[in-house]
Amino acid sequence: MVDRNADANIGSVVSVRGSVVDVSFDARLPPIFTVLRAGEEGRIHIEVMAQLDARSVRGIALTHTQGLARGMPVEDTGHPLRAPVGRADLSRMFDVFGNAIDGQPAPNDVEWRSVHNAPPALARRSTKSEIFETGIKAIDVLVPLERGGKAGLFGGAGVGKTVLLTELIHNMIGHQEGMSVFCGIGERCREGEELYREMKDAGVLPNMVMVFGQMNEPPGSRFRVGHAALTIAEYFRDDEHRDVLLLIDNIFRFIQAGMEVSGLLGHMPSRLGYQPTLGTELSQLEERIANTETGAITSIQAVYVPADDFTDPAAVHTFSHLSASIVLSRKRASEGLYPAIDLLQSSSRMATPGIVGERHYRLAQEIRRTLAQYAELKDIIAMLGLEQLSPEDRDLVARARRLERFLTQPFYATELFSGIKGKLVSLVDSLDGCERILNDEFMSYPESSLYMIGAISEARTKNGPGGPGVRPGTGGGLGTEGDEPPSSGAEAAPEQEANHAADRHAP
Repeated sequence: MVDRNADANIGSVVSVRGSVVDVSFDARLPPIFTVLRAGEEGRIHIEVMAQLDARSVRGIALTHTQGLARGMPVEDTGHPLRAPVGRADLSRMFDVFGNAIDGQPAPNDVEWRSVHNAPPALARRSTKSEIFETGIKAIDVLVPLERGGKAGLFGGAGVGKTVLLTELIHNMIGHQEGMSVFCGIGERCREGEELYREMKDAGVLPNMVMVFGQMNEPPGSRFRVGHAALTIAEYFRDDEHRDVLLLIDNIFRFIQAGMEVSGLLGHMPSRLGYQPTLGTELSQLEERIANTETGAITSIQAVYVPADDFTDPAAVHTFSHLSASIVLSRKRASEGLYPAIDLLQSSSRMATPGIVGERHYRLAQEIRRTLAQYAELKDIIAMLGLEQLSPEDRDLVARARRLERFLTQPFYATELFSGIKGKLVSLVDSLDGCERILNDEFMSYPESSLYMIGAISEARTKNGPGGPGVRPGTGGGLGTEGDEPPSSGAEAAPEQEANHAADRHAP
């Protein structure tokens, strides 16, 4: 409600043009980023974006402006947009103003802090490059994440992006004593509600905070929700000394909201219609994601690439901040290979001998080389059949297919509908399994014995009474029904294998 006491700085609306509101003040001019309140019970929030002259400011409404008219009083709150921080935030869902939107009472024991904070100074940052172990084999081996770094998650609908995010949250909370902050920028309300239920069912909600700026909200609100989520994450990093996993879906919506705000303010756009301050705005958000001596904020960001054009300014500026790129493949998902990570397209700057170690680097390079050669042979297999390959190439194909299946993994997040208990695999076990497959120790095992297992030692149990020495194709102890990917044909004879391969790769 607009305050009428003597100390209040009250102005009046000069003009309203959609979300752009000009306000005149007689007493004192509010600084940039100050929040103004107007309308019935002060329900309309306006953020000051520019000072036009000595008496008037121009702001962007963070809420809808229905009912706002010229001459209406406007209250200067005297502070910028603020977010609630404290342990009471855990298991709760908030909007950009810090209001609880999960149907529960507002938290009491919280402190309100400005969402506009500077990145940690270089002197406070940790200079160590540490691996953020996720417990997911495909990521830890080939796309190692950086503790305090930023990873981009590229994927469309239906390839397991939400499942992968849920699993990362579960592993972070349950096994690294950390907590998670989920930031939904431009989310559909359906997606937010579904994610909330999934997190609750998976049992990870007690160590998680969710902040949403839905797509039906004005661009000013969507533009600030990322800053609000980061403010909460910074509290747990700096005050609670905890490692924080920050999940942002979708970082492109943040750039898009900034573009809309820039257009509303009348700024001349740069290339392809983006705001001229795109690089600065993205940096102000991304540079706050960092590791210090007391804790780290590790970020996984969903990234939408407009029209699959990786030269688009939004994609180019985002890539410059990322330390790892995880690409999800619809083709792998259709083959039942989950997590559906494209192992050749994904990359990480942490995958160097000086950081991950000589053995890890050598194994990762050998895995990529094997999978790349298998990808080149797929056309020959589809046209001529597997039997036309040389013995060396047939061994390489068998090795690559076993690697693909070993790098699948059952998730805790999917236990309820898959019936398979989730597995958390240490980096040591993941590397050991890949090395043994590359050394052909499991050539006598059927491919299905390596599918959806944790550590490589489980292959012996899953293989059943046949154990080592069972020739692929004899079907000895192939595990439970439904364990095999839909199109693997692991237990087929060589002639059947060629037919399966031709069916899989035919246009």
